Amino acid sequence: MKQKEFFLTSEGYLELETELNFLKTEKRDEVLNTLKEARALGDLSENAEYDTARDEQAKLESRIKEVEYILEHATIIEDGGQEEGVVTIGSTVSLQYEGDDEIEEYRIVGSQEADPFNNRISNESPIASAILNHKIGETVEVSSPDGVYKVKIVNVA
Repeated sequence: MKQKEFFLTSEGYLELETELNFLKTEKRDEVLNTLKEARALGDLSENAEYDTARDEQAKLESRIKEVEYILEHATIIEDGGQEEGVVTIGSTVSLQYEGDDEIEEYRIVGSQEADPFNNRISNESPIASAILNHKIGETVEVSSPDGVYKVKIVNVA
């Protein structure tokens, strides 16, 4: 089975490391204490608090494994492209949509760090996939679920 590669900025990698540390220390202790308290309430077969605590423990352990896997298979991306003016993962790109005078700026990041509300788009998104490896000044056709449109790459940083 092919392992998935995760692209992360150095900040994103650090955030995941911090989250993992929190989950393994503070959150795990908190969940274990909740589990102990629920177990102390008596009959486990009809103990809703115990069932809830077990579910929370399972979710926590699942997230810990997920974060560990991501960190183990992460590739750290540097700001900007390897070649000046070429769009790569880590680039901040200014785009102009065809038929619109407004210019929008996006940072292309790995899927784990994508946050469209803060203009951080995944390298797997339709627009990022279309513009990757293209240069300033090029007009690129983007295929999306809403149809096909064109964008011009105005700047790459």
